[in-house]
Amino acid sequence: MRTIYLIRHAMPDIPLGERWCIGGQTDIPLGTLGRLQAALLPFVPALDGVETVFCSTLIRARETALPLCPDPITVDGLEEQRMGAWDGLPFTEIMRRFPALYAARENDSTLLPDGAETDEAVRLRMRAALLQCLRQSSGDIAVVSHKSAIASITGQRKKLGYTSVSTLEADGETWTVKEIGKLCKLNLDDNVCHALLKAAGADTDLIAHCEAVAALADELCEVLAGKGIALDVPLIHHAALLHDLARTEKDHAALGAMWLKELGYPEIAEIVRQHHDPDTMELNEAAVVYIADKAVQGRKRVPIAERFDRSLSKCKTSEALAAHEKRRQTAETIQNEINRLCGEAIL
Repeated sequence: MRTIYLIRHAMPDIPLGERWCIGGQTDIPLGTLGRLQAALLPFVPALDGVETVFCSTLIRARETALPLCPDPITVDGLEEQRMGAWDGLPFTEIMRRFPALYAARENDSTLLPDGAETDEAVRLRMRAALLQCLRQSSGDIAVVSHKSAIASITGQRKKLGYTSVSTLEADGETWTVKEIGKLCKLNLDDNVCHALLKAAGADTDLIAHCEAVAALADELCEVLAGKGIALDVPLIHHAALLHDLARTEKDHAALGAMWLKELGYPEIAEIVRQHHDPDTMELNEAAVVYIADKAVQGRKRVPIAERFDRSLSKCKTSEALAAHEKRRQTAETIQNEINRLCGEAIL
């Protein structure tokens, strides 16, 4: 008996929150969020025993497979359903150009746009492709494919989110569906955090900065615990490691938080969102990450006042100066509270 893990590809490079008809005629790579989703796959326990990784010929499937295997085997027939005249269009455009067919498909999904591939055709080629994967391998396999293609085998579309895993038990050339569309929520550790940073494009210096901020945050937690201030230390540590996940992007605190929320880590996302501007001056998990970040320049610890003095010259507008002063006051308030609780100048 062998196991086939059917993995839906990660999110392609389309705007978050928009719906597009990305079928088999449209070859779009992963966006950053998709690369982050794919980076988590090697840590999914169920995939530990996989011996061979296959993927469709489309780039979004291959890029999803790469973290699992540096050279996945591409197989014709694993591609997404071809959607003809709709392929590659946002659904807002589809609704405008094809209103009657779009409305009719709400009740009858067998109605297809011109040039589209039938559901039965998808099922037949997907079955043939999976048989080819089995014949080319031994042991358990992972197959990175697409929503409609996987649904043609499992019979279920609604549960097939990005990087969801469906499990088949294969006996010869027949199989039984055991699980459909499982989304694995991983417990974070340093290895997972580093994989996410690298997938987001963080270089060596940025990773070193995140490690230095996490190390200082750990020390602050230990000192505060000795004074009776109990905080969620793992939450702080992982949020500190990931606080600059989107550092190379505009408005990186908000964007990093959005990515982490989409990945299933809302608590860490909240701290990352606040690492430039905490919602409150209360000494909580977000405050510890905030002050640790302000006390680290690059990978070097610096006095907080010195850090703000250096950055003042970058403020070219009255709005920037006001924001800088607000952050300085917030940092000084948190710093003073930590020093007061500890009875000495910790920062």
